[in-house]
Amino acid sequence: MRLKLLVTVFLFPTLVSAKDKGLDEKINEMFRPISDFFTDVVLFTINFSPDHKIPFIVILLVVGATFFTFYFSFVNIKKIPLAIKIVRGKYDEADKQSVLEGVKEAKGLPVDGDLTGRGEYESSIGEVSHFQALATAVSGTVGLGNIAGVALAIAIGGPGATFWMIICGLLGMTTKFVECTLGVKYRDIGKDGTVYGGPMYYLMKGFREKKKNRIGKTLAVIFAFLCIGASFGGGNAAQSNQASLQLVNMLGLSDGNSGTIVGIIMAIVVGAVIIGGIKRIVSVTEKIVPFMAVIYVLACLTIIFFNFSYIDDVIVLIFRGAFSSEATTGGFLGVLVTGFRRAAFSNEAGAGSSPIAHSAVKTNYAASEGLVALLEPFIDTVVICTMTAFVIIMYNSNGVFEYGQEVIIDGVPIEGSVLTSMAFESVIPWFPYVLTIAIIFFAVSTMISWSYYGIQAWVFLFGRSKVSETIYKVIFLVFIVIGAASNMESVWGFSDAMILGLVFPNMIGLLLLYPKVKEELNRYLKRIA
Repeated sequence: MRLKLLVTVFLFPTLVSAKDKGLDEKINEMFRPISDFFTDVVLFTINFSPDHKIPFIVILLVVGATFFTFYFSFVNIKKIPLAIKIVRGKYDEADKQSVLEGVKEAKGLPVDGDLTGRGEYESSIGEVSHFQALATAVSGTVGLGNIAGVALAIAIGGPGATFWMIICGLLGMTTKFVECTLGVKYRDIGKDGTVYGGPMYYLMKGFREKKKNRIGKTLAVIFAFLCIGASFGGGNAAQSNQASLQLVNMLGLSDGNSGTIVGIIMAIVVGAVIIGGIKRIVSVTEKIVPFMAVIYVLACLTIIFFNFSYIDDVIVLIFRGAFSSEATTGGFLGVLVTGFRRAAFSNEAGAGSSPIAHSAVKTNYAASEGLVALLEPFIDTVVICTMTAFVIIMYNSNGVFEYGQEVIIDGVPIEGSVLTSMAFESVIPWFPYVLTIAIIFFAVSTMISWSYYGIQAWVFLFGRSKVSETIYKVIFLVFIVIGAASNMESVWGFSDAMILGLVFPNMIGLLLLYPKVKEELNRYLKRIA
């Protein structure tokens, strides 16, 4: 009854005022001012020249990621084999032993001795395995940023944006390692075993250790508010927007209410999953994400091998465009910013979202999960985003559209995921149907993961209770409908602002607490040596 009442309160104004307009148009009119406001406030820019403006947050992200990469001696490259071994379970026994030692220590018992049994391990610190935590976090990043976002980046920045997306992905691997290690180190464990983690906690606890308690609390609250907004935007509305657009386009629907109807159906599906909490979420994401990722990668490889003779030309276009000064792509800085901004949105390294999922892992060694987490940007950006970019560039080899401006094909404006779909269709005529299913699954899995991130931020601010969680979930489901009905410009502007806005408080925390990560890494490497 309470859920029905809340849904009615949120949707009533829209339903009443939609007598003379389609629901899609009316919802978009309501959402556009919100999007514009947050875009202007969060994404403030630095003017390098009259023609080039760079969001300050992008600069902070790149500088921080570069520093971490050098400080940790390129852990993002050197420790990939170790990260894979951890995910495969090679060091599970060390994890089990460490968790039990942590439980004994908390109970005031001696930590030496044999394992006390799987039962105690299963009910102790943490809720999910390394693989499940990775699957949940990847499901929150591998989504429409890889499909629609990359298409948008290539259309605006040209082929050169691909190079900077890859560089951002590689640097982001180190940032992800740092923030996820801190996420596990400073997490909270509830009396019932529920894990509460993320930047809110390491900002508050870590700064308290540095005798900067007030600053830490302020940054934690700012992050939590922005995380809630990001869960409604990039983790929700942007996903339903592109899934709805792709489905409506494929089915040829245009009655003005189609987006709203698709959004309501998706909200019902997502709602059925998120009611069960993190364990229900990981049980879904660990099955959906690998399956859909494999299908998408195989499709990309099919397109690439079909255009095998053009691969060298694509590589030349990417490298030449990366350092281009052509006005059509916004010049060198325009291409660089486009690539970094889109990669940051896609893999979310430095945004602080993934540490929330990774904090739930069963381990007493924080760095073990940090190492697992560095695989995320590699999978998301270096592999999947790059493959999507190759597909788009190959599709445009005959000049189907012009880089650096709105994509118009046969007089019709084309948006993100539709452009990617057309690229696949040019080689595999029936693949848009498969891509539509993939987009919907990617969107749903991303929304499911981000609902967990948003809930964690919500209960941090408003208290850990079922009522508090229920209120958040209802608002979250309403934003699925808003995103499906709104246009792409409004949704993605709001989404970029929220997700990139997270970088500011999170990176301040990382730049102050990174020595703790070094300690945790050395501790873990010594344990498994």
